[in-house]
Amino acid sequence: MNASNLKPVLVIGGSGVVGRRAVKALRELHPELVLHLGGRDVNKAAALARELGRAEAVRIDLEREDLGLPPDAAFSAVVVLLKDDSLRTMKYAQGKGVPYVSFSDFVFDIGPEVALHIQHPTASPVLFLGHFLGGTVALATLQFARELKKVHAIQIGAVFDEDDVGGPAANGDMERLTKGVPSPLIRKDGKFLWATAEEDVTRTFQGADGTHWQGRAYPLLDVATLAAVTDASTVRLDFALRAASSRKPGEGPGHEVVIELTGELPDGTTAHVRHTLVDGDVHSGLSGKGVALAVERLLGLVGGAPVGPGLYSPEGVLDSAHVVERLKAWGTRIQRA
Repeated sequence: MNASNLKPVLVIGGSGVVGRRAVKALRELHPELVLHLGGRDVNKAAALARELGRAEAVRIDLEREDLGLPPDAAFSAVVVLLKDDSLRTMKYAQGKGVPYVSFSDFVFDIGPEVALHIQHPTASPVLFLGHFLGGTVALATLQFARELKKVHAIQIGAVFDEDDVGGPAANGDMERLTKGVPSPLIRKDGKFLWATAEEDVTRTFQGADGTHWQGRAYPLLDVATLAAVTDASTVRLDFALRAASSRKPGEGPGHEVVIELTGELPDGTTAHVRHTLVDGDVHSGLSGKGVALAVERLLGLVGGAPVGPGLYSPEGVLDSAHVVERLKAWGTRIQRA
């Protein structure tokens, strides 16, 4: 499908921290794709739209069922990069029969969206993308797991720079997390667990350069997704924070991800496989790129026909090998240790 033939993609929160990276990645992938950047600050969105080209800013009102948009507004997809507690954005996409991407959901958030989809299962494709770094880490993990016949354990550790902070939407997500459900979801000994004991909440892992980090588990959708796909009896995702003072002179914020897999090889032996992803960009960069890869696939701009109605997580939409190759092309350093 040619991007120039599609109706605009509506990106709500498109001028935010992750939104800017997402629409710039989409513009890089598809120069002819028309983008509408939705938000409350139209001036900010308009400045970005002029920078992108083939884009315009639109004011969004989440208190209205029509989102404050004209009755004849038409889009090819609705991408929401902030938490919409009303689900009006999802209802809007269902009413238009177009793909809907939900980016800001923790694992404890998705119940209302699942219920709404169940009531209208053939209305539109609904993609949960509240995974770490826009689903890129989950997909990379599944690609690396292909060398194992059986996966027993998946342990992912991420290291962020203390200066690598998000915008208002990300801050709102963290406030919702700490005030709403402070216990992270892990899978341990074959059972899902809302971890409360300190030995379950925290984990020490080794970073890409050998540094040992004390990480803390978070309730992202990756745990549920990776457990469902691989049936691994242990699955967890832990974050650690790196002090800015530990950076080398002239070195800016960056992040790294360590993916450790334990399982059975085709010859029956047990193996521990370790991969590292190191990126010199801030975490919103890969998050935005994950959004862009998901949108182009949903629209049928790569990998086959447009995705039909259904409820999806990233592995149901995207090819893991394609995502890993795109990450490499964008400059992420991926190594098997």
